Amino acid sequence: MRLHRLDITAFGPFGGTQSVDFDELSAAGLFLLHGPTGAGKTSVLDAVCYALYGAVPGARQSGQGQTLRSDHAAPATRTEITLELTVAGRRLEVTRQPPWARPKKRGTGTTTEKAQSWLREYEASAGTWKDLSRSHQEIGEEITQLLGMSREQFCQVVLLPQGDFSRFLRADAEARGKLLGRLFDTHRFAEVEKRLAERRRATEAEAREGDAALLADAHRMQQAAGDIVEVPLPDLAPGEPGLAEAVLTWAAVARSTARERLTLARGARTAAESAQTAAERVLDDVREVARLQRRFTEARERAARLEERADVHREAQALMERSRKAEAVAPALDLRDAAEAEHRSAATDEARARLALPDTYAGAGAPGLAAAARKAAEELGGLESARRAERRLGELTQERALLDRQEREDEDVRQDAESWLATWEATRADLQARIESAQEAATRAEQLAVQRDPAQARLRAARRRDQFARDTDATHAQALAARERATDARAHWLDLKEQRLQGIAAELAAGLVDGEPCAVCGATEHPEPARRIDGHVDREAEERALDAYQRADEQATAHERRLGVVREALAAATAEAGDAPTAQLAEQADELERHYAEARAAGSGLHAARERLAQTGLEHERRVAAQQEAALRAAARVSHRDRNDRERASLEEELTQARGAADSVAARAAQLERQAALLTEAADAVRAAEDTAQRLKDADARLSDAAFRAGFDTPQAAAAALLDDAAHRDLQRRLDAWQLEESAVRAVLAEADTAAAARQPAADLAAAERAAESAARRLRETASAQDEAARRCAELDRLSTRAGTSVRRLAPLREEFDRVARLAGLAAGTSAENERRMRLESYVLAARLEQVAAAATVRLQRMSSGRYTLVHSDDRAGRGRSGLGLHVVDAWTGRERDTATLSGGETFFASLALALGLADVVTDEAGGVRLDTLFIDEGFGSLDDQTLDEVLDVLDSLRERDRSVGIVSHVADLRRRIHAQLEVVKGRTGSVVRQRGVQD
Repeated sequence: MRLHRLDITAFGPFGGTQSVDFDELSAAGLFLLHGPTGAGKTSVLDAVCYALYGAVPGARQSGQGQTLRSDHAAPATRTEITLELTVAGRRLEVTRQPPWARPKKRGTGTTTEKAQSWLREYEASAGTWKDLSRSHQEIGEEITQLLGMSREQFCQVVLLPQGDFSRFLRADAEARGKLLGRLFDTHRFAEVEKRLAERRRATEAEAREGDAALLADAHRMQQAAGDIVEVPLPDLAPGEPGLAEAVLTWAAVARSTARERLTLARGARTAAESAQTAAERVLDDVREVARLQRRFTEARERAARLEERADVHREAQALMERSRKAEAVAPALDLRDAAEAEHRSAATDEARARLALPDTYAGAGAPGLAAAARKAAEELGGLESARRAERRLGELTQERALLDRQEREDEDVRQDAESWLATWEATRADLQARIESAQEAATRAEQLAVQRDPAQARLRAARRRDQFARDTDATHAQALAARERATDARAHWLDLKEQRLQGIAAELAAGLVDGEPCAVCGATEHPEPARRIDGHVDREAEERALDAYQRADEQATAHERRLGVVREALAAATAEAGDAPTAQLAEQADELERHYAEARAAGSGLHAARERLAQTGLEHERRVAAQQEAALRAAARVSHRDRNDRERASLEEELTQARGAADSVAARAAQLERQAALLTEAADAVRAAEDTAQRLKDADARLSDAAFRAGFDTPQAAAAALLDDAAHRDLQRRLDAWQLEESAVRAVLAEADTAAAARQPAADLAAAERAAESAARRLRETASAQDEAARRCAELDRLSTRAGTSVRRLAPLREEFDRVARLAGLAAGTSAENERRMRLESYVLAARLEQVAAAATVRLQRMSSGRYTLVHSDDRAGRGRSGLGLHVVDAWTGRERDTATLSGGETFFASLALALGLADVVTDEAGGVRLDTLFIDEGFGSLDDQTLDEVLDVLDSLRERDRSVGIVSHVADLRRRIHAQLEVVKGRTGSVVRQRGVQD
């Protein structure tokens, strides 16, 4: 794959259209991509990746939430990336436009347009471009198939990320496995491990769940059986062998014992039923005799009580007879009482009505009072017209008051408007001045904001630089001390080892046995075995010293690795902050911040001043309008007031005649209404009193006649003998109760069975009830025992059947668990059959890492002048797993050590060699696609001049395969050594690219 040309429009920091001619840059084989921080160097590589795959590299794509469109682009300019390249012998052109919100053609606002893509191919025979596709999916599949790499692999192989490989060299096996898995797409093997582990857990859970259910059924059977089984339930846990057989055996014993208990319970219940039936018959006979004896005794007692109350009964009968005679006089008594009450009420009403009348009507009868009432009503009817005139006069008075009030209000409005309008010009000029001052402050705040962020960034970088400088000194001292401790521990271990070897004969002699051959010489006799001397070093002491040395060496390696990380961070912070002191940068940043805060505070009132000016203008218009409206209303009120005065004068003349001596027409009308009502009421009351007096006289005559016919001397005697309803009902109830009681007593004493039972001895009911209760209790106990035995048998049969079904169902599941567990342990590296405890994915990645190390060594030896060689190691780290170790062999010392111990510069060219080797391996695995254009990220600043020359020679040698390499770097020395350059320059309107070829 070779890149020819890249056109970028409104993408990232590039506000306009920028073009990159890779053919010109690649002519020298090596070109430099440089520019200040934040200018957009990485955005050039992002544009290449987006043109090919429709997405930027994953590290910049995920989680940032930023759009691809440039903030510097004009609203009508669409974001577009066009890349021209040659891959697999075909010259293609890919154009991509991401979705964007363009301004609406009509009205305001924006509308979103969808993403678009084009793929064209150049036909050399015709010299024209041919359209291939406009589908995102088809273009993506075509590019992926031609390149043979996914987006992630392309970003690792073509856009070499030095930082990732530096971490790769220093990482542990787990972190190394994650990166290799992402590059070589070995996650399917990890997925196999995961699926096997999940299947093992699932089958184990199912088997344990089945065993748990079986044990639960066994415990339920134990609860159902109770204490009838002498053999205890086996104490086994889920998953233990023999669980099913033990449970089924115990269940068979429990069922047999339960059936025997059920047979015995049935026999006991049959006997108890017979005894209970006999006891019930005896109890019924005793209860009947006792009942008849109680009945006879109670009848004799009731007869005695009737004899004692015989005189009271005769008096009640006489009272009832006299009351029945008085009932014939009751209607006449009621009529007379009603007539008397009605006459008293009418007389009271007449007296009250006459008291309300004037003295002139004191002796008038009903006809005279009625005539006076009619005369007052006629006079009242003649006042209706005067009433309407009086109401109208009141309305006119209210209208005049309203006109006066409105006149005062309009005068207040007019004076207020004139007072406010007098200050209008001065107020408007003051607000306009405030707006202009706030506008100037807001402009000054925007200018200061542009300077503030870079100053703050440099200050933060300077503080990190100072902190990293202190950390570097402290970490360097810790690393030296740790290395000295490791050297001392190694020397101590070697001394102990040498002492042990000197006294090994005594150690071997301790294991000699007469008659058995010696492990050294083979003799069966040991006449003079060696003896241990004081201070002898045994194997355990040597191993403790070795462990101490290994721990000290690991600590020293960790400190050296941390020193390299701190030094890299210090270099990055120094490059960003420069050489200026932190105090100076802080002072500058504080000064900018203070000026910015002052300008921002002064400009914050711009919006409020504008709003105040707009509101004041509206208030001016409202005041002028109110003044004009008040003048119009004043003119209209003059004519209205004149009409009101004329109508009031006419009405007051009419009302003077109608009122007479009263204060008003309404008062005169009220007087006449009250007089007519009183006269009418008095006439009605006089007629009612005369009628009720006549009805009372008639009622007295009828009452005297009715009392004589009923046999009473006077009406008062008849009234005294009369009973009310409650007394009559109570007396009748007592007479009826006496008669019923007397009849019932005679009937009971005449019964033959009752008299015969009374002649027998007293019945012993308590003894018979105790015997019956004892028989019933025995029957309940035997029935309960039988039911319990039946339930126990049924429950044991049900649970035994379910347990047997569970055992048959669990048999194939246990076989599957054993098979899956063996495979999962083997794939996960936890099985004893996996000697190196290597996981399946690690096994595949170890083969890939071995290929990468071999390919990287070719370039590493040249970069390091033959000193370093990368080798893959599958040794186990302590008690951990093996497979992804990476060591470097130092030809100067002959030692093999971990790559994490390399210095900053050594780590850079080792990671560069590793990245180039990985590119070759991934390219071969992807189908051998030719990669003619590569990009290498930052990291050259940690190299000295000689090493930099060697690295550049290696990169320059890539041209032997007709490759071009682009270096992304801040190192100023590279601008002198590499002539072909692509510079990215940032500005306020966006970044631009400047290209210089070999010829320039």
